Amino acid sequence: MTASELAPPSTTAPPRPGGESRGKAWGFTGLLVLLYVINWGDKAIFGLVAQPLGEELGLSASQIGLVGSAFFLTFTVGGFFAGLLDKWLTLRWSLVVLALAWAASMLPLVVVASFAILLVSRMVLGLAEGPSGALVHAGVYTWHPPEKRGLPSACITAAASIAKILIAPALAVVVAIWGWRAAFLTLAVAGVAWCAVWLLTWRDGPYGERSRKAAAAPGEAETPRVPWSAIFRTPTFLGGTVAIFAMYSLVTVVLTWLPSYFEVGLGYSRVQAGVMFGFPSIAGLVFLFLSTSIGDRLLVRGASSRVLRGVVPSIGLLLCGLTLVTLPAIDVPLVAVVVVSVGYGIGTIVFPLFNAGLSEICPPKQIAGALGVFLGIMSVGGVIAPYLTGVIVDRAADPAAGYALAFQVFGIAAVVGGVVALLTVNPVRDARRVRGEQPAAG
Repeated sequence: MTASELAPPSTTAPPRPGGESRGKAWGFTGLLVLLYVINWGDKAIFGLVAQPLGEELGLSASQIGLVGSAFFLTFTVGGFFAGLLDKWLTLRWSLVVLALAWAASMLPLVVVASFAILLVSRMVLGLAEGPSGALVHAGVYTWHPPEKRGLPSACITAAASIAKILIAPALAVVVAIWGWRAAFLTLAVAGVAWCAVWLLTWRDGPYGERSRKAAAAPGEAETPRVPWSAIFRTPTFLGGTVAIFAMYSLVTVVLTWLPSYFEVGLGYSRVQAGVMFGFPSIAGLVFLFLSTSIGDRLLVRGASSRVLRGVVPSIGLLLCGLTLVTLPAIDVPLVAVVVVSVGYGIGTIVFPLFNAGLSEICPPKQIAGALGVFLGIMSVGGVIAPYLTGVIVDRAADPAAGYALAFQVFGIAAVVGGVVALLTVNPVRDARRVRGEQPAAG
């Protein structure tokens, strides 16, 4: 490996304009992470209310799984609109429109509870949430240079864990005391409140395309666009997509089915299952912040992006899959909880590291669009996984065996994804390829 391969691309990070403090950068990062916490709360609520809602409406496991998959179907479709929203509206108004749509989608089921309303409202929520991941990442990246995007990406990914560790147990208590309708109303109010704070405070950071244009010297050429196909055909994009698809399939199974697995499959109470819902996310937070904080420091010192944003997350996904493959052989409930938690936790590092790696190969004005397609393809896993899990559970000899088999299936998928990514993901090489440069010798 040559010295040039060890350094991150040098053409993507302009000097930070004077007066932009890192405190301000992390403040705006925190605001966007808070939106993503609400986003994941909207997702997680269905898993928390699946049993009481299923009992009230008389739903089978397959029907519950169908609703989960329908959400991710429209979520996938919505993801492909991130680039268009970024083109039509400023980030400020794009996220306001999306957040208000999330809040509105919570309300119909509160008024009229039926399977049809449940299905349609979750599909509307999925469509509105689809573009948010790419837009939130693009917004955060305007405040951080490419070599320091691993940790901010981890903070965005950690929103899912925060939602499960803090929001999910709180919502579980709300459901237990006031019923599932109160939990939906709570999330709707949270979304509207966030919009008010956002409109009063947000502005683009110094690494966004608009800020780059404003800071450019007279006559200085702006960063050129490249053909979308140049990005989408890179091994980093293709291999990362395979890997992140496998991991996201597992994430959607956890979101939709983990409380039910703990309650029905392992015998814990409903409140215990709601609290334990956060255990895998606690493990995820540890692995997320260790891998990205150390990785960003090493990248700044000249370490290889290929290793830190390619090899490391691929190995994490491999370990995740190998851990989950053992689940059917475990008959002690507490051990099963630990295995799911640790396996899931180490696998989550693929999200911030692959997203940050993809941002390295994209011109700034194309990050939102590229991430929208990347995360949209990823979300297809959510279309398949929850319903497939419901079918497996319905056909199993007992729920515990069914859930364990489902996690084993997605563990095998994670192993395959990890191997593919290990062989393909290399942001430094593909950044040169996208810019039309010759590969470095050596």
